[in-house]
Amino acid sequence: MKNWTDRQIEEIVADLLRAGVVISAFIIFVGASFYLVRYGHSPADYRVFQGEPSDLRNLRGIIHSAKDLRSRGMIQLGLLCLIATPVARVAFSIWGFAAEHDRLYMIFTGIVLIILLYSLLGSGSAF
Repeated sequence: MKNWTDRQIEEIVADLLRAGVVISAFIIFVGASFYLVRYGHSPADYRVFQGEPSDLRNLRGIIHSAKDLRSRGMIQLGLLCLIATPVARVAFSIWGFAAEHDRLYMIFTGIVLIILLYSLLGSGSAF
């Protein structure tokens, strides 16, 4: 394994975060544009709250909807990408600490990753 410096790992993490935010923003922008083209002329009714349809409350439904270029599915996918960005950063940090042979930080970062994944997956959320 190549010896990585702290600076190189920090730059990769920064690029990872930047790319995640840009990709998320692009997906959301495209989805929002599709949504406005289709529903922009309709008046909003704020008297009754209407949540997302059931097919947009799980990962499979969101991906299927986004693949079919449905606006709400694309927006949801962009938000999921935005949520996944810091999780990917923590996962990469474990690899970076392994490359530096820093076991203590690997353990702490692994605990943080477990907590993040449990909060997303273990609490009965959309995944």
